[in-house]
Amino acid sequence: MKKIAKKRKKEVLKPKFLDLRGFLGFFILQELSRKPKSGDELAAAIGSRKGSILTPGTIYPALKRLRLQKLIRYRRLGRKKVYVLTDQGKRELKVCFSSIKILFSGIKSKINRNF
Repeated sequence: MKKIAKKRKKEVLKPKFLDLRGFLGFFILQELSRKPKSGDELAAAIGSRKGSILTPGTIYPALKRLRLQKLIRYRRLGRKKVYVLTDQGKRELKVCFSSIKILFSGIKSKINRNF
């Protein structure tokens, strides 16, 4: 009788000191640059990237802050709010990408060497 190898889920290591604080707004803008999404869809997309669930208490205050800064707006589809980037949000996302590129350029070679 042959043994059937069980597929194991690849374990994702989660560092204790690395979290979303400071990057959540960027991740929201980046997700919305792909296509409009509801708060639930944004939470699922960003949460899967992080490897955990984003709670409504995390995502909705961030959406409100971005909306008040006029970086995003929403339209209603039935009971759902679907968020979209504004022109100002698109410009801000470009600035974010430039800043992140500069911020992480010093460690890029280390990342490539170690992984």
